[in-house]
Amino acid sequence: MTHHLRQYFANPVLRMVFWATVLSGAMAAPIGTYQSLIAIERLGVADGQFAVILILGLFVGTVASLWIGVVTDQRPWRRKAGLAVAGGLALGNILMWLAPSAPMFLAVHGFLMPLMVTLFGQLFAVARLAAGNLPAADRDAAVANVRAFFAVPFIFVLPIWGWLVGAGASLLAVYGAGSVLALIMVAVIYRGWPDDSNAPWEDRKSGLTLRGSLAEIADPAVIIRVALIGLIHVGASASGIVLGLIFARADGQGAGDVALFFGAFVAIEFTVMMMIGSLRARWRRLHIITVGVILYAIYLVGLPLLAGSPLVWLLILPAGAGGAMIYALAVGYLQDLLGTRAGAGSSLIALQRAVAEGTGAAIFAFGTWVYGYAIVPWIAATISILAMMAIIRLDRFRPN
Repeated sequence: MTHHLRQYFANPVLRMVFWATVLSGAMAAPIGTYQSLIAIERLGVADGQFAVILILGLFVGTVASLWIGVVTDQRPWRRKAGLAVAGGLALGNILMWLAPSAPMFLAVHGFLMPLMVTLFGQLFAVARLAAGNLPAADRDAAVANVRAFFAVPFIFVLPIWGWLVGAGASLLAVYGAGSVLALIMVAVIYRGWPDDSNAPWEDRKSGLTLRGSLAEIADPAVIIRVALIGLIHVGASASGIVLGLIFARADGQGAGDVALFFGAFVAIEFTVMMMIGSLRARWRRLHIITVGVILYAIYLVGLPLLAGSPLVWLLILPAGAGGAMIYALAVGYLQDLLGTRAGAGSSLIALQRAVAEGTGAAIFAFGTWVYGYAIVPWIAATISILAMMAIIRLDRFRPN
């Protein structure tokens, strides 16, 4: 682990990626954790309307990520794209902070907050380029570090928000803090992201038209695997939607406990992610991901059963360890599907996220219609395990 960290921080571009990732995580942690409570409990958005907003955000984020990913593989616009996306996130936070309402929530979470996945994809693309000359295990470790650094603020920031909310602070204050963090992130990208003409790596432009790039992404061998990777992430999507709601309905647990629970399992997630380089040197990528899917399914099955009991805190172990194995290595798997296409390869993250969160929103709508919040994570656990089985069968003859 120390070896991989030394390699990472010795590179000035990766240091910039570190700060941008940490800032984006500090902004996303409370907003992602409390968005369902803010929309449904605070602003009066109905369950069905909230599902529609999630789907709209997925569509916007996916289209933006694909377009920017393809264009930045064609033209030297990576830095410009990073600045534009970070600026859009700052604007979204400011609008929700100054004028919170149900229509504003729709506008911001439907059109501006989805840019987070676009920025995330570009940071992964730059990390991939900056680590391009490293061995495969070290490249996986460098990309895994980006995801791990995103998780760091969840460990420290969420407990603070849990204490503040428990003490009576407004949930809408998360957008005020998000505004400040997003503006700092713009400054970090402006100062540290190298201009494409002076970038310290060889960025081979694709030479493909937009249509050709999209055709490459739509190849069945690629798109089927992207969809399946999305489905193994559906557990995290479903958990993000219902965790706060299940806790809010549980006796003796409230909004403050949501942040503490989330922060606790992310601390475990971060610890395991920082070990991914060592694990990856010994075992195949898909084997590690499979173990992660099984562990996360255990968490999903146990969540509705143990919510309201002190035993629910035991679930931070399978949630953190399982999530780390999935998140850290699925990105490298997706990037390898398109080889040297750093931008388009990273835009596949948005596609798998669209599958994951679109399916999660559909499960949420269906589950609340037929039974209630409790059934949602059980459906998600079943889908993620079946998807992992399909990936193993598809790739059983592929080299690691």
